[in-house]
Amino acid sequence: MENNDKKGAFSLQTKKIMYYCLIALDVAITLFLLVVSIIMLIKTLKMSTPEILDVSNQKTFIGYLQNHTTFYFCVFVLPLFLILAANIIGLVIYVRKSTKSEPVTMNQLTDEQKNELRRQLMEELAKQQKDEDKKE
Repeated sequence: MENNDKKGAFSLQTKKIMYYCLIALDVAITLFLLVVSIIMLIKTLKMSTPEILDVSNQKTFIGYLQNHTTFYFCVFVLPLFLILAANIIGLVIYVRKSTKSEPVTMNQLTDEQKNELRRQLMEELAKQQKDEDKKE
């Protein structure tokens, strides 16, 4: 019995570590893609069209991306949108899951909450009793 509890705890701990690693990887990839996109945007705005199309400009990575826009779109822009969509979907799922209210059991209530609930139930029963007496 204790062995199963340890496996469950280990599994939960492993899951947490995995989630933290995935979040860190997601942030790292997003930052890399954004930084390269910003650098390319800044360099492109500073250049005229003949300078961008110059063959000597293709020796650098940013120059290559400027001349091969389809490659740039598929490798940098599209993944950014896909990561953004995945993060939004994940956030919506997390919010829905965390806002689900589960029924409260009597063991979870404090004595003060139990007394308040008992008082409210007694008032409700007394009100129903009065309504039944009036009907008769």
